[in-house]
Amino acid sequence: MHAPLTLTHASYATQGVRILTDLTLTLAEPRIGIVGRNGSGKTTLLRLMAGLIAPTAGQVRIGPTDPARDRKATLAQIGILFQNPDHQILFPTVEEELAFGLTQQHHPDPTAAVAALLASEGRTHWAKAATHTLSHGQRHYLCLLAVLLMNPATLLLDEPFAGLDLPTQTRLKRRLDVLPQQIITISHDPAAVATAQRILWLDQGRIRADGPPAEVLPAFTAEMTRIGEHDADTTLPA
Repeated sequence: MHAPLTLTHASYATQGVRILTDLTLTLAEPRIGIVGRNGSGKTTLLRLMAGLIAPTAGQVRIGPTDPARDRKATLAQIGILFQNPDHQILFPTVEEELAFGLTQQHHPDPTAAVAALLASEGRTHWAKAATHTLSHGQRHYLCLLAVLLMNPATLLLDEPFAGLDLPTQTRLKRRLDVLPQQIITISHDPAAVATAQRILWLDQGRIRADGPPAEVLPAFTAEMTRIGEHDADTTLPA
């Protein structure tokens, strides 16, 4: 059972620039989507919830835990999947990459756990493979497996389908759909979060709308279309 993520008047600024402003949220639903334009603060919000950065005002909690202060407790609560797997992979081989998180958690036998996971996924032959030889989609899937091995209660996904071809997107979506964890997905694509129970629309670091997808996504799509039409003039001056 996941402890709810709560933000209380949480803000984040860096180098004098405010990125997130006064966010107060309780995120308890099993599937939550967060949409917004590029630059709206989505990835910063994800990093804030994961404890990778601390709010410059207000607070973030996972149950009673401050994720930025208690990284050890956060490992069991939150797993994060970045958009670019190359920002996440640290080790030269698949088995080393998968074992790293378990070692951090003081697992009694990381090697056996990694072997069992790869066998269950039909990927035993990946064990000794160099991570840089995997395709983009395979590296992305490796990052997901590394997170799942740590068995976090909540998964934070940053544009999980970006850069993947359609078959890889389909396989990844099928895998995510059956997971028991709470999943919070950040995307600029409404289709990626259409089946969530709750949608947050982040606009210039603030929550513009918060509700079921049938209410929020049409309004978001209409506004993106309006902005696109307004910005569509590409005529160069004479």
